[in-house]
Amino acid sequence: MKPHRFIERLEQADFALAIGRLRRIGGEVLEADGPSAGIGDYCEIEGPAGQAPAIAEVVAVEPCGVRLTPVSRLPRLSLGARVTRAPQADDIAVGDGFGGRAIDGLGRPLDGRGAIWPDRRQPRAGRMLPSLDRVSPKEKLVTGICAIDALLPLGKGQRVGIFAASGVGKTSLIEQIARQTECERMVLCLVGERGREVDKLWRMLRDGANPARSTLVAATADESAGLRLRAIEQAVGLAEYWRERGEHVLLVVDSVTRLAHALREIGLAAGQPPTIRGLTPNVFSALPRLVERCGAARGGGAITAIMTVLSETNDVDDPVVELMKSVLDGHIVLSRTLAEKRHFPAIDISRSVSRLAGELLDQDALELSRQAHRLIATFEEARPMIESGLYRAGSSAEIDRAITVQPALDEFLRQGAAEPGGWNASVERLARIVAGGSDA
Repeated sequence: MKPHRFIERLEQADFALAIGRLRRIGGEVLEADGPSAGIGDYCEIEGPAGQAPAIAEVVAVEPCGVRLTPVSRLPRLSLGARVTRAPQADDIAVGDGFGGRAIDGLGRPLDGRGAIWPDRRQPRAGRMLPSLDRVSPKEKLVTGICAIDALLPLGKGQRVGIFAASGVGKTSLIEQIARQTECERMVLCLVGERGREVDKLWRMLRDGANPARSTLVAATADESAGLRLRAIEQAVGLAEYWRERGEHVLLVVDSVTRLAHALREIGLAAGQPPTIRGLTPNVFSALPRLVERCGAARGGGAITAIMTVLSETNDVDDPVVELMKSVLDGHIVLSRTLAEKRHFPAIDISRSVSRLAGELLDQDALELSRQAHRLIATFEEARPMIESGLYRAGSSAEIDRAITVQPALDEFLRQGAAEPGGWNASVERLARIVAGGSDA
C-alpha cells in the first residue's frame, strides 16, 4: 500500500536544524565544526545583526569539521558565528523569466530591474546527456564572419575555442559573433571580466535585434572564486533548460582560463596539491565535464558553445590551452602579429581548424576551403624567402599562385565589426579569389 503524500512529506521533513560554529577565519578559507554536509553543499554563515548571512561552499570534509570558501561577499565575521546548511542555494534557478536579463552567478538581477521568478530549479551539475544522445552537428551555423564561414565552418551544437593572448581582439570577435549569429536563445557568460566590459556587452545585448532572448551572466574579477564558478554553472544550466525544450542556444563564455584560475583557488583551499603551473587536479576534471554538457541532443535542441581561452603568453602552449584543444570540436587561434598590423579579425587560418568541416560543407565548398588553406599555408612557408628577396618567380608554380592570390585573400580575411557577410556571398567571393587571384 502506497503511503499518503502527507506521510511522505513528513518523512522528508527536517525538524532539527543542524548547525556548526566558525572556528577559523583565514582569508578565502573558512573552517567550521559543522554542520553535516557534503562537498559542493552551500552553507549560510551568520554575520553582524542586520546583515544578510554570507553564502559559502563546502570544499572539503574532515573528521572534525568542514572547510568552506565564500561565494558571496563576506561581512565582518567572528569566531563562533553560526553556520547552517542552505539547501535553497544549492540548485540553479532556470526559466523564461531570465530572458532579456543580466544576472550574477546566484541568479540575482544586475540590471536594476525587479526580481526574477524561475520556472523551476535544477541541480548545479546539470543532467549529462547519455553518450549516444550527443549527436554530431549537421546544420551550418552562419556567423557572418567570412573567415569563419568559408574556411572554418561551425555547426549548430559545435563546441569551439577562441585561443588568444590579451589585446588581440578576442572580446571584439565574440561580440561580433554574438551580434550576427542567428539563434533562438543566447547566453553570454563573463567570468572574471572587467566591469566596463560587462557593461559594454550588456548594452550590446540590450540594443540588439532580439534582447528578450538574450541573457547575460557575469561575475567580475573582484568577485570570489566561488561566485565566478557559480556564474558558469548558472549559464550552462539556463542553456540546458532551453535545449531540453528543443531550442538552439548560443552559449558564449569569456573566459575559460579565468574559470580555471577560480577552480585553482577552490582546489588550493580544499587542500589539493598544485601540479603544472600551479593548477590543481579539479581543473582537469571540471573543464572537460563543462564542455561535454554542451552540444547537440538527439531529438532536437542544441547548445553551440563559443569559449575563449586566454593564453598567458603569445604562444598557445599552456596546460589549459592544450586541455581545451583536446576536448573541443575546433579552435580559432588569434595572432598578435596580425593584430599589430591592424588586421581584424586577427584569425591565424594556418593554426586554426574546424573538425566538422567535412560534415558541414558540400563537396565543392569543402574543396574550395582546402585550396584556400593550401594557398595560405604555402605563402606562409615561403614568406621568409619572399620578403628577403631570395625567391625568384617561376621557381615553383604553387608558390607563384600563392603570391598572386595573397593580396585578395588577405583582403577577404579582413572584416569590419559592422560588415556582416552572408554564407553564399562569402563562398562565391572566395571562389573568385582562388580561381583568378582577384575579388572582382
